[in-house]
Amino acid sequence: MSVVREDAEEILRRLAGPRASLREDQWTAIEALVEGRRRVLLVQRTGFGKSAVYFAATALLRRAGAGPSVIVSPLLALMRNQVEAAAGAGIHAATINSANVTEWNAITKSISAGEVDVVLVSPERLNNPEFRDEVLPGLAAGCGLVVIDEAHCISDWGHDFRPDYRRMRTLLAALPEGVPVLATTATANARVTSDVAEQLAADAGQEALVLRGSLDRESLRLGVIRLKGPAHRLAWLGAHLADLPGSGIIYTLTVAATEEVAQYLRQSGHAVASYSGRTEDGEREQAEQDLLHNRIKALVATSALGMGFDKPDLGFVVHLGAPPSPIAYYQQVGRAGRAVDTADVLLLPGAEDEAIWRYFASLAFPPEDQVHRVLEALAVADRPLSTAALESRVDLRRGRLEMMLKVLDVDGAVRRVAGGWRATGQPWSYDRERYRRVGQARTAEAAAMLEYAATSTCRLEFLRRQLDDPYARECGRCDTCRGAWYQAAVPEDALAAAQAYLTRPGVVVEPRRLWPTGAATLGITASGKIRPTEAAEPGRALGRLTDLGWGTRLRDLLGAARGSSDLTPQIADPDVPDDIFKAVVAVLSDWEWAGRPVAVVAVPSRTRPRLVGSLARRIAAVGRLADLGDLARVGGGPPGASADANSVQRLAAVWDAFAVPPPMAAALGQIDGPVLLVDDLVDSGWTMTVAARALRQAGAPAVLPFALAVAA
Repeated sequence: MSVVREDAEEILRRLAGPRASLREDQWTAIEALVEGRRRVLLVQRTGFGKSAVYFAATALLRRAGAGPSVIVSPLLALMRNQVEAAAGAGIHAATINSANVTEWNAITKSISAGEVDVVLVSPERLNNPEFRDEVLPGLAAGCGLVVIDEAHCISDWGHDFRPDYRRMRTLLAALPEGVPVLATTATANARVTSDVAEQLAADAGQEALVLRGSLDRESLRLGVIRLKGPAHRLAWLGAHLADLPGSGIIYTLTVAATEEVAQYLRQSGHAVASYSGRTEDGEREQAEQDLLHNRIKALVATSALGMGFDKPDLGFVVHLGAPPSPIAYYQQVGRAGRAVDTADVLLLPGAEDEAIWRYFASLAFPPEDQVHRVLEALAVADRPLSTAALESRVDLRRGRLEMMLKVLDVDGAVRRVAGGWRATGQPWSYDRERYRRVGQARTAEAAAMLEYAATSTCRLEFLRRQLDDPYARECGRCDTCRGAWYQAAVPEDALAAAQAYLTRPGVVVEPRRLWPTGAATLGITASGKIRPTEAAEPGRALGRLTDLGWGTRLRDLLGAARGSSDLTPQIADPDVPDDIFKAVVAVLSDWEWAGRPVAVVAVPSRTRPRLVGSLARRIAAVGRLADLGDLARVGGGPPGASADANSVQRLAAVWDAFAVPPPMAAALGQIDGPVLLVDDLVDSGWTMTVAARALRQAGAPAVLPFALAVAA
């Protein structure tokens, strides 16, 4: 054994224990990085020990006098895990991310002083102007190793492509000659592997070394439990969660579902926490620690936890709803069973899964005309434009606009600077063929996920073949290989409890507090905070379109669940059904308002006037409230205008839409209590905000919004 390998083995033992020894591909990668200074792509299953490769290589390179390693890592949870792991091997790691901006200066000084061995950077930092211009050049010039963790993200063929990761191309091109690069992932099929390898090889003078191993996970046993509906799935989980081994993760497809499921499980006596993109950083870290130390049975999480958590003894992963890709599914279930003999992986698919997939698919790269409108707006501007300012110039929601700008930045068409974005003037063309092919790939992945849930062949072999694993074969452990080991029955008492929970009516509708930035450019005269004398009070809705319980019923009623052709509002305009109205009465009865409403006003709906009108009339009759009729519609866009637009465009579509008819104004001057303002759907919230403002200006003492549904 060479001296270098002996040193690498010793470092591994400090990381993983006294009996650990390097796998052959681990050593091959370390040798290529340390002695060959090569670029390496390591495609290996979760639990293989990919992090041990870059920590061992870091330690060896630092002993030889190299600068610190720069690791681009996608999520804060993974960074925290890696800092702790590095410390166990005597490696000093520091992170630079959005959660520790106040520490950047101190960290940079420590790096300059040679006190930091590893710098972990989130991909979003690569496109931050201050970091890109002031911190990154020094890191690139002085680093000893660059690591791209979860490298499938740099390929637009990867299931979790992230525009910020494309900035890696710029970083790699700026590296001094001889700086080794390691890219790691567990979820790259042949096409993604080839794409990433080509990107690594660009400007390197030699091909990247690709090391690909078997994706078998001997501890995992996979199963699919098909149940009748959301209540059955929730009831099964409440009844059987305690039977699952150890502690684990319960994945859901939406943020709303994480909170809904976690609340139900807590009410059922289980110690769980929710985890999503909406969770505050401090709460996320506490939830991670609680799971790591087995203080809770499970985290109920979105894919925000997908790549970012390292708990070797995780005993189970359950999915309430399937992710849109077998590759994404393999990655998420790979969190389990790394240091235990057996871990349970169970999928509970839902009928609504495909609609949710289509919604997220609709957030892909925008159409060509919208991209060119953004470029034109930046080209004629005499100063940088913020994302908020661009929203008033183009009909795109904030998330899609930001994603598009990141791609254009990497392509060289725009540049992010202090104060916003500028056009560079460089020629740019819309690669519609590439976007078409990516869309086709996503459609094929969704079809394969449905096939996985229905297959009668080995489930793990199916996933491995989706990843082009040349070693794929039957596992002998899944429910199609050996039969079900789990209980699929749903106890009647658990089902009754779940049904009661899911059919409980009522969610709070928080009022808008601020007018959006850039509204003045669209002729909107209000700005800043909404005046208290013109604002609505907190309102209520029967449920969310994304709810596990009321969501399905409300989507059916409204013919509207955003994000795809069958989720776009359709003309479905019945009288309010009796079952819905019964639940509405329950919501109103439970509403702990400061002052009981004395009158009802309906929003003049263009798409569902019969539904909204009948709802308002029945509420007035049952509650013995004055029926003041409908607001007058005097302007605004056409029915359904700007349904998928950003906030300021949504406001502009209704800004001049409503007026208070004289008889209603006279009645408002005589009442001494709040007005209940009734509509069918609250999405952006601007319709209710503008309508409430009109009522307040006409003399309403207070306005209480009420709707059948909120979009999310």
